[in-house]
Amino acid sequence: MNTTRLPFASTALATRLSDHAARITALGFRGLRAEDPNRYQHLSVEAEGVLLDFSRQQIDSAVLTDLLALAQASQVSEGFAAMFRGDVINPTEQRSVLHSALRDQSGTPLLVAGDDVRALVNEERARRRQFVQAVTSGERLGATGSRITDVINIGIGGSDLGPVMAVEALKSYANPAMTVHFVSNIDGVQWADLSARLHPASTLIVICSKTFTTLETLSNATLARAWIVERLGEAAVGSHFAAVSVNQSAMNAFGIAPHARFALWDWVGGRYSLWSAIGLSVELAIGSENFDALLQGAYAMDQHAQAAPLAMNLPVLMGLLAVWNRHYLQQTSHAVLPYNQRLHRFPAYLQQLSMESNGKRVRRDGTPVDYPTEAVLWGEAGSNGQHSFFQLLHQGTDAVSMDLLLSACSSVDLQDSHELAIANALAQAEAFALGYTESEALAELQAKGLSKSAASALAPHKVHLGNRPSSLLLFARLDPATLGKLVALYEHKVFVESVLWDINAFDQWGVELGKQLADRLTPAVRGQGVAVEPSIAAILARLSHWNR
Repeated sequence: MNTTRLPFASTALATRLSDHAARITALGFRGLRAEDPNRYQHLSVEAEGVLLDFSRQQIDSAVLTDLLALAQASQVSEGFAAMFRGDVINPTEQRSVLHSALRDQSGTPLLVAGDDVRALVNEERARRRQFVQAVTSGERLGATGSRITDVINIGIGGSDLGPVMAVEALKSYANPAMTVHFVSNIDGVQWADLSARLHPASTLIVICSKTFTTLETLSNATLARAWIVERLGEAAVGSHFAAVSVNQSAMNAFGIAPHARFALWDWVGGRYSLWSAIGLSVELAIGSENFDALLQGAYAMDQHAQAAPLAMNLPVLMGLLAVWNRHYLQQTSHAVLPYNQRLHRFPAYLQQLSMESNGKRVRRDGTPVDYPTEAVLWGEAGSNGQHSFFQLLHQGTDAVSMDLLLSACSSVDLQDSHELAIANALAQAEAFALGYTESEALAELQAKGLSKSAASALAPHKVHLGNRPSSLLLFARLDPATLGKLVALYEHKVFVESVLWDINAFDQWGVELGKQLADRLTPAVRGQGVAVEPSIAAILARLSHWNR
């Protein structure tokens, strides 16, 4: 696996790609389509039930050829092999990266530090399945004998974003007798809203914290414990809590029952942990069979990422396009726009996956990069976005690259309504690519009866420059297996980017500094006489005045 400077930093390949960028920019998308009206035929790839149409990206066959050469030179295939093999590819923490082992279906042993990872995963998977069956069947009851009807997942970051996204995406597959809720924010609002309307006797609380020391999670877990104890008594704690952690002593002190504790491993990063016990709340929501289908879908994409040739490899192509847009077309922002309301939390999930993984300023060897790394990722359900920020996407001064996600079938058996979403998604993709020229605007306005002078005055305001690159990700329906494929696809896309940029996608030192400063400031906020910087002291004084 390449650990030196990027192949395109100073080579002939870099020069060719830069020349391509200048040529493509000058030609524009209309020119690209005029040169090759059948772009879709060779700029789209379908695999594992997912179709990637990248014919509206600012590339042509010559660009694609050199991008694939970049992937070859950067040893992307070797990078995949090292990850799936269990090599230490997270050098700053000296860890393997094996979230793929959590969904592996092969049964083949995989030894890491003397342990058979797949055996560990299967054992823990069986324990979770048994726990879920006991809760959903009514075998495991609350302290007063009530059936569990509500689950509260308490976690933050990867212990929240993935499970929230998956529960929302798969609502059509949810157990109607079980409602799953999520608490993550430290300000107490989510907890206050939930605790005011739920019944402790029928509520199970799942605490997700690998170390059982995460400030936000422990703060909310403490509130939840007090709620249970106040209403049901101290003895009820063991019946109403489960936990995902490696900190046995902390779980002992909290009162988590031994059979309700589930393990994580160092080779699973938080933002890659949906497939692990962190997904317990998802499994409680949709059932073990559907959760198994989620894992199977991800495994299918794992197999594709390892085996497919570079030119037909979905995550490789998406990673190459991301680097092309970021490095060569100098785009700083990427929007994910799902045209299915069930995926409305998917962009938030991808924000962490992408920006926490690849928002890095040094290479794997610690030397500073001299090229841009991850773009800012954001997004919203497509139809809502059209009536909020699409104005900027179409006519703003910065071009934004985009992924539009679209299913053929409605998630709620309202196909007529869903077909309106399909029409909108395809129309937006065309408009982003082609734009709308001033001459077209003039002709339209004059056809509507405006005078030539009036049309000339208004036409500039109606111009869309186009050349906004977008990819369409299409699939038949949003079911558990398809969601697994989509999440794994983006996981592997992020990894491909990291290999091309020669950065470590699996640590997150950038989140630590703010946490450390918050720990120091908390006593000052609570008026415990801790000395702070003068501007902070002034702010705290003002806040204290308002809080009287």
